[in-house]
Amino acid sequence: MKQDGRSIARRKFLAAGGGLAASASAIAAPAIAQSMPALKWRLTSSYPKSLDTIYGATEAFAKAVAEATDNKFQIQVFAPGEIVPGLQALDAVINGTVEMAQTASYYYFGKDPTFALATAVPFGLNSRMQNAWMYFGGGIELMNDFYKSYKVYGLPAGNTGCQMGGWFRKEIKTVADLKGLKMRIGGFAGAAMAKLGVVPQQIAGGDIYPSLERGTLDACEWVGPYDDEKLGFVKVAPYYYYPGWWEGGAMLHHFINLKKWEELPKSYQSIVRTASDMANGWMQAKYDQSNPAALKRLVVAGAKLHPFSQEIMEASYKASNELYTETTAKNPAFKKIYDAMVAFRADQYLWWRVAEYTFDTFQIRASAHN
Repeated sequence: MKQDGRSIARRKFLAAGGGLAASASAIAAPAIAQSMPALKWRLTSSYPKSLDTIYGATEAFAKAVAEATDNKFQIQVFAPGEIVPGLQALDAVINGTVEMAQTASYYYFGKDPTFALATAVPFGLNSRMQNAWMYFGGGIELMNDFYKSYKVYGLPAGNTGCQMGGWFRKEIKTVADLKGLKMRIGGFAGAAMAKLGVVPQQIAGGDIYPSLERGTLDACEWVGPYDDEKLGFVKVAPYYYYPGWWEGGAMLHHFINLKKWEELPKSYQSIVRTASDMANGWMQAKYDQSNPAALKRLVVAGAKLHPFSQEIMEASYKASNELYTETTAKNPAFKKIYDAMVAFRADQYLWWRVAEYTFDTFQIRASAHN
């Protein structure tokens, strides 16, 4: 059949278009594949599996990363002792034994007190203020400038809320009662307590109970009712004090080897940030849901619930501020971040005194009569 010029031209154009489409497809598929590579990372946690809120938050994080990448980016979570001990999590990330860790920055106070500011310091921020400072007050950027010298990148990954003041084998009424007390408490809190006569001990979670039972410890602090119940402290140290003035809102972190972080595709970095944000909110919400019932059970089990006396609180506040003065005088990195946190805290409490505190105070009083 005779074809005119227009038909021949049209067929050539369609053929060329099909060829271009095929070529584009051939180029696009590998590009997409390259942007979503198959990766397997290992994450070591500082917390035992039995603590299903802290450890569980990082399991939820790993699951979210896998789901968001169609299982191409898999992060396997390990408990303490499976790769390294709990308090060596940061070192394992620094030296490349694992790609990342879930831990508390203040565990590494011994390397530099500045580490503590990312988690909690005595009379610092509550959990909402800590989040606000980290995400919108420059905290993440300030801390990562500091972490850079350790070749790690840090992301908020959970919060316990305000913690309890811990378990004591005997009643503590005055500052004099603290003298010579061997207490599992570390970091800035331990240094502040030492000014009041306490002998601070840094002991991993799994070793606390037997130390209390044997009497090599007189007291300990851990987190709050839900976790403390699991660890059984009420059986060997029944006096349960509050508040944990050294941890108004203790933030957990994911530490990632800096080289591995920088090698991640931007899409994976975004997914890790988003999943860490999810874990941060997940942990706080689960603690808030779980702590009230756990506290009731502990009281039934024999916990003797007491607030720290005004004398102890005021002495602790004074000791903590003395410690800050000493530390800022000799540590420029600490001073830079601490000053930023304190300025942020001042504005926050101006606001909290207006609405948050008055609302909560009324609600607490009203609920006591229901």
